[in-house]
Amino acid sequence: MYRERRFFSAVFVFCALWGSALSVTRYSIPEEMERGSVVANLAADLGLELAGLAHREVKLDIFHSKKFLDVNKKTGELYIVEKIDREYLCTTKTTDCFLKLDVIIESPLRIFNIELGITDINDNAPHFRRDRIELDVSESATPGERFSLPNAVDPDVGINTVKTYQLSASEHFTIEIQTGSDGTKYVDLVLTKALDREENAVHNLILTAVDGGVPSQSGTANIVVRVLDTNDNAPRFDRSVYTVNVTENSAIGTLVMKLNATDLDEGPNADITYSFTLYTSEKTQYVFALNPNTGEITVKGTIDYEDMKFYEMHVEVKDKGQHPLLDQCKIVVDVTDTNDNYPEIAVKSYKSTVNEDIPVGTVIAIVGISDRDTGDNGKVNLSINQQVPFVLNKSSDFLYELIVSETLDREKVPEYDITLVVTDGGRPSLSDNETITLHLLDVNDNAPLFPQSFNTIPVMENNAPGALLSSLTAFDPDLHENQYLVYFIIEKEIVNTSISMLFSINPENGNLYALKTFDYEIEKEFLFHIEARDSGVPPLSSNVTVHIIIVDQNDNTPVIVSPWRVHGSLVEEKIPRSTDKGSLVSKVIAIDTDSVQNSRITYQFLQVTDATLFSLDQYNGDIRTMRMFSYRDPRHQRLVVIAKDNGEPALSATVTIKLSTVETAVKTYSDMTEVPLEYDIFSDLNLYLVIGLGSVSFLLLITILVTCVLKCQKPMPSKAAPPSRNSVISERNSTIADSTLVSNDAYWYSLFLAETRKGKLVVRQPVPKAGSRYIVSSLPRSTGLTETSDSAASTLQVRKQSPSVLTKLPTAFF
Repeated sequence: MYRERRFFSAVFVFCALWGSALSVTRYSIPEEMERGSVVANLAADLGLELAGLAHREVKLDIFHSKKFLDVNKKTGELYIVEKIDREYLCTTKTTDCFLKLDVIIESPLRIFNIELGITDINDNAPHFRRDRIELDVSESATPGERFSLPNAVDPDVGINTVKTYQLSASEHFTIEIQTGSDGTKYVDLVLTKALDREENAVHNLILTAVDGGVPSQSGTANIVVRVLDTNDNAPRFDRSVYTVNVTENSAIGTLVMKLNATDLDEGPNADITYSFTLYTSEKTQYVFALNPNTGEITVKGTIDYEDMKFYEMHVEVKDKGQHPLLDQCKIVVDVTDTNDNYPEIAVKSYKSTVNEDIPVGTVIAIVGISDRDTGDNGKVNLSINQQVPFVLNKSSDFLYELIVSETLDREKVPEYDITLVVTDGGRPSLSDNETITLHLLDVNDNAPLFPQSFNTIPVMENNAPGALLSSLTAFDPDLHENQYLVYFIIEKEIVNTSISMLFSINPENGNLYALKTFDYEIEKEFLFHIEARDSGVPPLSSNVTVHIIIVDQNDNTPVIVSPWRVHGSLVEEKIPRSTDKGSLVSKVIAIDTDSVQNSRITYQFLQVTDATLFSLDQYNGDIRTMRMFSYRDPRHQRLVVIAKDNGEPALSATVTIKLSTVETAVKTYSDMTEVPLEYDIFSDLNLYLVIGLGSVSFLLLITILVTCVLKCQKPMPSKAAPPSRNSVISERNSTIADSTLVSNDAYWYSLFLAETRKGKLVVRQPVPKAGSRYIVSSLPRSTGLTETSDSAASTLQVRKQSPSVLTKLPTAFF
């Protein structure tokens, strides 16, 4: 913008030169005049008419970037529109400063050159380029030495610029002012008195520059004079002799004392180091260490009052100046005695292993104690600070006996670590300990022990010979041979059979085996004892009761005992055709020698000619009429009944009954329970009963005599177990097949009822090698333990006298 204006002004000036000659008008004003101040009246000074000036265009061309002035066309006055700063307008430090401008008036064009002189006023104070001036002066500097200082500057000119300098009060420094060829004032700092850094290390001065204006203005700068140190002071200890106390046996690294030397200098001249002099013995230097930097004296070796009661050290301190200075002192260390000797334990003799049954009061060790100290520090005492079955007996001041005080048991505590503690009488007291290990040798003092005193072992019948039944293991807390166990069965007889013939046990591990196959229907349980014996001397043993329970299997087929039938034949029954509804026409009875659960019998019709004519009770086997016979009903009725047990899987037997209806009156089947049937085969029954009673009486006498003889003699063991049942032996041309007995003899039914009332079950079996003989066995419904009672059997023998008569014989014991 400024260049463009200069260009147009030059064009106007060039045009004006052709019309008229140019003249310069000069004015002078002070700087910093207020805005609106009138500089001059151009209309009056340039001869311009105010009336015509108002209608003409007037321009000011100021040769500067700012528009400081303007013309009032109404009054013709040149006035200030912006303050004029001489220091800003004229950057050179000269007294003359002009502002040039052209006044251009058009119509006609006229140009007037004006020079406006700007005079200086004291509007700026002197100032230093740096507010803080730092000087380093050695304390060895001589008075009169000069140090140049930076001069102050003042943008004003003439008398308003820097005129003089002033220095704050100081006994060591002053200033000298010099004037340069350009009139600039320079100042030097002059040392007037020798410096001492240790007295005053830093001097703070204030330098003031004052100008010549009215009123005058000034500027200041802080002068910091640092006094540089010289090694003019030697380090000093605060005392020449030190005395300290130290306790003997102080831990390595314990601080004895800290030397404190000072040096008034600074820097390297004040850095000091400590060291032992040649007057310090090597032994002392071996016990104590001196830190060269801090002056700390610490324990380096062992301090023993009995060896050395005091130590003497000579120490020097030296600074690190160019020419080092030093000082020396002496330290006396007094050693304080302490209880530093521990009491000692010496085991004179002891037994490291003893039997666990060692008697109470036995001495197992002799212990001696001692202490190198004297007085109370040398008095010692021995003790056991734990719960052990041992006590100490003091036999002298320095001897003790270790004695067994309680009964020992290796199974509870196999060994003892006995800690003996010795304590002296010092303050504080010192103590030491010694551990004696005592091993106990085992003796056979514990019998084998079974986990249970009574073991019940269930065994399923029909087991395989040699089967493992159970493992009966005992525990013996003893060791070695006292712990080695042997198992065996305590011998006894069961039903004339040795227990060792029935069971076997592994003598090493207690495994129990069965030597034979068991039958629940013959033997239901066994009770015997097994003994475990150790190998100690003398051996100890214990036994366990073994209860073998034979568990029943459903291995017996139900046997139909009524109605009786011959093998391969039908059971033929006759009933009146006029039988009423609900009458008992027959009864099927089956027995099963298995256990109660497996022997539970149920009855069902397998085949029936007319299902509406007969009913069968599934629990008691009663066959009854469901209605009366009609003329349409066939004369012969065929009934097939199946008797099934309750086992898994179930076993069964069948019987075929052929019923024939007759017109004659026949007693019902229910009357047969008390009165024999009116068949021809039972017509002479009463006669034979009388004969039977006589035979029974005779045989009873014989049986009693035979029994007495057998009781007086010990029976020889039998390989075959005798049948434990009540038997009826009968001669009859019959055989047993398919576990089914067939007979139309109503007497067997009466016999069954009679034996049932006595609480027994009836079973028929063939007699081996007896031809037509057979056995009807009466079994007790509950039996005792095999080991306590033998099975008694009573036999009822029936001999064939005639085709229709059976005789009941007396009871015999096997």
